[in-house]
Amino acid sequence: MVLPRRKANRMQGLNVPDVDFETTWGVLEKAFLEIHTKNASALSFEELYRNAYKIVLKKKGEELYHKVADFEARWLSSEVRTKIVATITPPLQLLTEGNGGRLLSSTAERRTAGENFLRTLKQSWEDHGVCMGMLTDVLMYMVKDRVYCTDHRQPSIFAKAMGLFRDQILRSFDRPNGTMLAECLTKVILDQIQMDRDGEKIDQHLIKANVYMLEGLYQSDQEVEEEKLYLKMFEPYFLETSAAFYREEGERLLKESDAGTYCKEAKRRIDEESDRCRSTISEATTSKIQRVVEDELIRHKMKGLIEMDSGVQYMIDNDKLYELGLVFELEARVDPRKGELTKAIVKIVQDMGLAINRTAEVTSAAPPTAAAQDDAGEEKQKAGAARQINQQTVAALKWVEDVLALKERFDSIWKVAFNSDQTISTALTRSIADVINAFGRSSEYISLFIDENMKKGIRDKTEIEVDATLEQAIMTLRYLQDKDIFETYYKKHLCKRLLLKKSQSIDVEKQMISKMKMELGNSFTLKLEAMFKDMTLSEDLTGGYRAHVTRLGQADAKRVELSINVLTSMTWPLEAFRGAGEDEREGRSNLIFPGSIERIKTGFERFYAEKYSGRKLTWQTNMGDADMKATFPKSRNGRPMTHDINCSTYGMLILLLFNDLRADQPLSLEEIQTKTNIRESDLKRNLQSLAVAPKTRFLVKEPMSREIKAGDKFYYNDNFSSKIIKIKVGVVSAGNKVEGDKERKETEKKNNDSRGFAIEAAVVRIMKQRKDLSHAQLITETLTVLSSQFKPDVNMIKKRIESLIEREYLERIEDAPVPSYKYLA
Repeated sequence: MVLPRRKANRMQGLNVPDVDFETTWGVLEKAFLEIHTKNASALSFEELYRNAYKIVLKKKGEELYHKVADFEARWLSSEVRTKIVATITPPLQLLTEGNGGRLLSSTAERRTAGENFLRTLKQSWEDHGVCMGMLTDVLMYMVKDRVYCTDHRQPSIFAKAMGLFRDQILRSFDRPNGTMLAECLTKVILDQIQMDRDGEKIDQHLIKANVYMLEGLYQSDQEVEEEKLYLKMFEPYFLETSAAFYREEGERLLKESDAGTYCKEAKRRIDEESDRCRSTISEATTSKIQRVVEDELIRHKMKGLIEMDSGVQYMIDNDKLYELGLVFELEARVDPRKGELTKAIVKIVQDMGLAINRTAEVTSAAPPTAAAQDDAGEEKQKAGAARQINQQTVAALKWVEDVLALKERFDSIWKVAFNSDQTISTALTRSIADVINAFGRSSEYISLFIDENMKKGIRDKTEIEVDATLEQAIMTLRYLQDKDIFETYYKKHLCKRLLLKKSQSIDVEKQMISKMKMELGNSFTLKLEAMFKDMTLSEDLTGGYRAHVTRLGQADAKRVELSINVLTSMTWPLEAFRGAGEDEREGRSNLIFPGSIERIKTGFERFYAEKYSGRKLTWQTNMGDADMKATFPKSRNGRPMTHDINCSTYGMLILLLFNDLRADQPLSLEEIQTKTNIRESDLKRNLQSLAVAPKTRFLVKEPMSREIKAGDKFYYNDNFSSKIIKIKVGVVSAGNKVEGDKERKETEKKNNDSRGFAIEAAVVRIMKQRKDLSHAQLITETLTVLSSQFKPDVNMIKKRIESLIEREYLERIEDAPVPSYKYLA
C-alpha cells in the first residue's frame, strides 16, 4: 500500500470539498468487512486512506472513531465469539464447572477439546491483530497526526480494538450464567499443564501463543504494565494450583519414597517448572513458580525429609554422599544458612562423639589389666615384641584416633556433599570441639596420643607422613579448651621420653614444639624448650666431666662411666617418675651405693660445685638407669657368655649385691632392702623383673611365685641362659600410663592452683593498664585474656579478685555507680 506524502495531504486539505460522512463511512465499513473476511485483495488502500483523511479533516474524527469501535465490537461478539464458544464441548464444560470435572472425562478427551479451544482462540487473536494492523494503516492520519486520538486522550484505534477483544471475547460468557471465556482459558491451560506434569504430551507452542495474548492485553485501556491480563487472570491461579499440587506431591513422596528419591524428584520438578516457563508459559513467572515449588517441596518439608528413616542419618551411615549433596543443594535454595541440615549434622556429630566418649569412659573405668604376666604368658611372647600396653592406654589412643576419624569423615562429607560450605564448616568445627571438650580426659588422652607416636608411631614413616601425624595432633589441640591441663600432661610425657631415651627422633620432638609455638604462642612452649636446653647442657656437662677425670689422671678401664642429666627443678615435672601417693622425699631416698659408684657420684658433685657455685644438686635415683656387663657360666649352650644388661639404678644396686656371694648363698628381701635402702614398693617391682620375668631371670626366687613377699629369698641364677647379648630389663609398671583417680585428683589440684595464679596475673595486668574498671568489665576482660589457655570459672575469678583486695593489690571504689575496682601501685 502506497500512502501520499504528509505535506501533500495538508496542502490538499485546504480545498477539501464537502464530505458526506454516512456515505464515506459506508465505503469504509464495507472495506473493513472485506478485511475481516479475508477478501481485501481487491481494495484500494490509498482510496480508503483518503476517505478517512477527509472525514478527519472535516472534524468528524470522533464519529469515525466510535463507528470503528462499534464495528469491531459487533464483529467480535457476533462472529468471533460464536466460533470460539462452539469449541467449548462437554469435556471443557465439565472442566470449567468444578475441580471434579477433570475426573468425569478422559485425559485424551480433555486434551483434544482443550487444544481445539486454544487453537481457535489463538487463530482468532492472530486474525484480529492482522486485521487491526490493516485498519490502523487506513486510519493512520486519525491515529498519528494528533488530530483526534492524542488530542482527545483516547487510546489508539489499535489499542481500542485490543481492549474490545478483551471485553467482547475474554470477558464474555460461553452461555447464559455460564463461565467467562477468560476463566475457561485459564482452566484449560492449567489442565494442559497438569497433563504435562503427569507425563502426557501437550502442544506447548499452542499454549505459549495464548499466554502471549494474555501478556498483550491489560485490565483497562490505560495499559498499565502491572495490570496485564496474564498477571491478573492467569498467573495467580497458576501459582495457587501449583502450590496445591506440590503440597500433595511432597506429602506423597515423603510417604512412598526414600529421601534420595525425594531429593531427585524435587530437583527434577524445579528444573521442569523452569523449562515450562521458558517453553510453555512466560519466563516472567520462573522465579515465582520456583519459589512455590521450593516452599512446598523444600522449605515446608525439609525437616521431615531430614528425619526420614532414609534421611540424613542413613545417608551418612551408608556414605550416600550424592544424595546428601542433593539435600544440601535443596535447602541452600531456600535458606542460605542451611538451618535444618546444619542442625541435623551437628546432632549426628555430637551423637557419634558422645558414643566415642562413652566407650572411652567405660574402658577407663574398667579395672586395669595385670601389670605382670605369669610364666606361661611370658613364654608365649615373641622375641622383640613391643611391651604390653594396658587397656586404659589402648582406650586413650583409640579415643583420639576415633575423634580424628570422625573429623576426617565429616571433612570429606563437607567437601564432597556440602561443597565446602562455610556455614556448615563453622558448625562442624564447633561440634568437634564440643565432643572433645565434653570428655573429661581429653587433655591427657591427646598428650598420650602424641607420646605414643613420638615413641613408636613415627617409626619407619616418611617425612610427609610424620608431618601429617603432627598436624593431626595440633588439630586436636586446636579444639581443646583446657590447654593448660594438656600442657601439664605433655610435660610429664615429654619428661619420660627424654630421660628414658624413648623418643624416636629429637628433631621431630622439636618440630612438634615449633608447631605448638605457632599455634599457642611462646608462653605455652617456654618450659618445653627449656627441657631441651637442659638436655643439651647435660651432654656438655657429661663430656666436660669425663675430660676432667682424664686430666686428673684417674682413667681406669674398670672405672664406672657416668652419664648425667642435670635438670632445672622448676622446669621438669619430676613427679612423673613417682607413683600415686608418693611424695617428693620418697622419690629421692638416700640409697646406699657401692664404693665405686659413690666415688664418681661425689666426684661429679665437686666438679659441678666448682663450675656452678651456689647451686645444689639433688639426685633423683628413681629416674636413672645403668648399663652392666654380666657373665653367666651356662648361658650359651652350657658355656659362659657375657651379656650387656640395661636396667634401672635400683636393679643395678640389687645385682651388684650378688657379685661377692656364692651361687648357693641367698639374700632375703629384708637383707636387700637393708643393704640398698631402696623403698619397699620399688624394691619389689625391680625384684619381680629380675627374679620372676623368664627372659630377665638373673636371680632365683624362693618360693617361686609371682608376688614378692616378706621372707622371700633370692639366689644368683647360675643356670641363666639367653641367645641375646643385649638384654633390657623392663621394670614392672607401678601403675597405668593413664592416670588413676588419685593421680588425677592430684593433677587437678595442682592445675587449679596454677589457674589461680594465672587468673591473678591476668587481673593485675589488666588493672595495671586500665587503673580502674567495673566488676563486669574486669570479669569479661579476664575471660578474654585467658580463653587461649583455658576457660576460667567465674567464681574462681571472683575469689581471686577478693584475694588481691585482701593483699592490697586492688581496692573497691566506694562511690562508684556500679561495683568497680581501683589498682593500687
